[in-house]
Amino acid sequence: MKRLLPILLLALLLSSCKSKKSYSNKKRQTHTVKVNTTAKPSEEAETIAKYAKKFNGTRYKYGGTTKRGMDCSGLVYTSFKDNKVSVPRTTRDLSSYGDWIDLKEVNVGDLVFFATKKNSRRVNHVGIVTNVRPGNVEFIHASTSRGVIISSLAEKYWYFAFVQARRVL
Repeated sequence: MKRLLPILLLALLLSSCKSKKSYSNKKRQTHTVKVNTTAKPSEEAETIAKYAKKFNGTRYKYGGTTKRGMDCSGLVYTSFKDNKVSVPRTTRDLSSYGDWIDLKEVNVGDLVFFATKKNSRRVNHVGIVTNVRPGNVEFIHASTSRGVIISSLAEKYWYFAFVQARRVL
């Protein structure tokens, strides 16, 4: 019995010295987005993006178009309307409005569309491009969980949800 106790203690000590498993945060995993950064956005596009940023932090409200609450297409509609540009009110109608452009050609003021429902490629979300840098496109949109925020196409979620980009101006 006296010999068994030290052997058990030694076995317990050796078995508890395993290295800990490392975990990575896959949610923030980024991707490189190839874009042409040489084209300058129009002054009108810059003005629309700047106006949209005034709503950063506004809570989400389905059908909303004011500082008290807004949805993704409401943000687009309101931002363009402030600059006297008439656009459709719904995401579905916006997704066929203007000219389709390749993601490589996207610029400030362009619209980016996403399919966020599982196992579906039907467009149900829209944002306005606010910044284009090498390897990254930032856009402002109204998230149902966090309200109006600026996100990046380099984020894994948005990278895989991306469907198309369109130019209205």
